[in-house]
Amino acid sequence: MQATRPRIAKRAVHGVLLLDKPLGLSSNDALQKAKRLYRAEKAGHTGTLDPLATGLLPLCFGAATKFSQVSLDADKRYTATLKLGVKTSTGDAEGEVVATRPVDVSTDDVLAACRRFVGEIDQLPPMHSALKRDGKAYYEYARAGIEIEREARRVAIREINLMGGLHDEWMIDVRCSKGTYIRTLAEDIGEALGCGAHLIALRRTGSGPLTLQGALTLAQLNDMTEAERDAALLAADTLLADWPAVRLNDEDAGRFLSGVRRRLPLPDAPQVRVYGPQPQAFLGSGHIAGGELISNRLLSPVEVQGLLTAQERATT
Repeated sequence: MQATRPRIAKRAVHGVLLLDKPLGLSSNDALQKAKRLYRAEKAGHTGTLDPLATGLLPLCFGAATKFSQVSLDADKRYTATLKLGVKTSTGDAEGEVVATRPVDVSTDDVLAACRRFVGEIDQLPPMHSALKRDGKAYYEYARAGIEIEREARRVAIREINLMGGLHDEWMIDVRCSKGTYIRTLAEDIGEALGCGAHLIALRRTGSGPLTLQGALTLAQLNDMTEAERDAALLAADTLLADWPAVRLNDEDAGRFLSGVRRRLPLPDAPQVRVYGPQPQAFLGSGHIAGGELISNRLLSPVEVQGLLTAQERATT
């Protein structure tokens, strides 16, 4: 008879973990491992990283999950390594080689090719992607040998910097909008150079205002005590750090949490983070229109208290 694993007593955990995802794990696998270590009741990640990619994967716990969309929608930053002269079936090192061509490029050639893709461009999502058609991921069709019609999507490449390289391997730093496929960008740069290319390494280094600074690996988390892991969590409002802050008195805070609009002498703003009178009493997000503060995403009183308790633990 097979022994059953003991049930883990879950607990309310609130905050944001900057995880440095390892090579070979899917984003969901990494999330589930971290969730078990924290014994968290509720958790989610803020944007998929392929198993072949490493780097920044912000994980949201408890109250912070209500604001994960902010990080999903944020610009991303990557370090990508391109292998010129070789095209693969997947656009990365996992696929089969489908074409090889000689490589004869200079640094100026690579710079010029990269510059062609800065700005708003249309990208055709790769067949080996997690996008879905009729409830099935594209990669499921691809593995079955079925090519489906795909629509190009408009994305924005904010910046491409050449970090170095020689002959057929080049490393670039890319800042881009959400939904950008770096594999596709690598292939397009290769075509612009006339030799083809595929992606051999990818590391996410930024998501909105968040960077790898302070990010932890699963191995590091595993070696920590529970108290140390809790102390490593950032506050739930970290994802909104670059939004204007609004602080309310007790009466207005209570009404805001009930979804009641509040008239305030403040200029219009499309998105604000809202606090009660206590310094760490994060209440949720909203916007200001016509002198009124209108709620967007609200925390429950239990969640507000959970955040305050977590902050108290972190400072003692």
